[in-house]
Amino acid sequence: MTTFTKPDLRPANPHFSSGPCAKRPGWSVEALKGAALGRSHRAKLGKSKLAEAIDLTREVLQVPAGYRIGIVPASDTGAVEMALWSLLGARGVDMVAWESFGAGWVTDVVKQLKLPDVRKFEAPYGALPDLARLDFDRDVVFTWNGTTSGVRVPNGDFIPADRKGLTICDATSAAFAQRLDFDKLDVVTFSWQKVLGGEGAHGMLILSPRAVERLETYAPAWPLPKIFRMTKGGKLIEGIFKGETINTPSMLAVEDYLDALKWAKSIGGLDALVARADANFGVVDAFVAKSPWLGHLAADPATRSNTSVCLSIVDADVAALDADGQAAFAEGLAAALDKEGVAFDIGAYRDAPPGLRIWCGATVETSDLEALMPWLDWAFSAQKAALKAAA
Repeated sequence: MTTFTKPDLRPANPHFSSGPCAKRPGWSVEALKGAALGRSHRAKLGKSKLAEAIDLTREVLQVPAGYRIGIVPASDTGAVEMALWSLLGARGVDMVAWESFGAGWVTDVVKQLKLPDVRKFEAPYGALPDLARLDFDRDVVFTWNGTTSGVRVPNGDFIPADRKGLTICDATSAAFAQRLDFDKLDVVTFSWQKVLGGEGAHGMLILSPRAVERLETYAPAWPLPKIFRMTKGGKLIEGIFKGETINTPSMLAVEDYLDALKWAKSIGGLDALVARADANFGVVDAFVAKSPWLGHLAADPATRSNTSVCLSIVDADVAALDADGQAAFAEGLAAALDKEGVAFDIGAYRDAPPGLRIWCGATVETSDLEALMPWLDWAFSAQKAALKAAA
């Protein structure tokens, strides 16, 4: 077995967590000095900042003019739940899942909403379900990018333009790093703490005109809590999509999101963000291609995420261990990198197969990933030597 010496070069920023993610390059707390602290979010200043966040989201993410954008409670989860509880039930629904968060939406619809006409299309970690089997005369709920599996849909070509149902898309680890086909999407959700490295607790809900029409013409059979209600008297509450949030937002977090959006605009907007994420993925992908011990969890190259890059340890000796042994090996590898201060929080998600998950979103510097790669070999060789010694 090859033994690697400890590298000399360290990443300048070891933050490779898949959420909350690395702050944008050059960030400091000084970026928040203009925050509307101690002021009501309903005052002119607070409302103007919330409206600016919506306007910049539209500009940077290239959201069509006819789509509403709202800031909602409880991160991406809150945004998805608002959509599920407010929109579903008007027709049958196809639920699509290939990792833990998508599976969570299936559970909500089947066991909590208890809708009578639900079809499930599921695939194991590393694969996509057969998207050709979906019926878009029904509503369809899916994730664009599986944060815990590193598997994404390549594009929106599988969705017909003349669909009768709504498409509800959890895009939290895709927005700002992958191109979303808004013409094919009726509901898009994401959170601030992913690609732009914002703070947690706030979600974004984007509605197409078709989704608004559903809200105004369909009333669910179940009661809706206040934080889910988007209509009053059969009409959309337009204020929600102009910065009049349902509950009190953190104006400090709002200022941080504005800072991230302004940074994104300054470097070239969506094109630049996608290019940065693609370049970052390219560093990891090239390393994996040459590695005898590391592989992509996503089997099909066309479905590999450029943000939440999930990796499997394919070394024969590690693969021969039982499930607990494989998990312990992967956890030990991640812990060694954490202890050295070169990579924080890159262990696989708790429900995912053992391995590593390295965030490659737009706020990560390519040079930091280049510096990290030799450390992966070093940590693996050290773990493998310990495994041999214990045998």
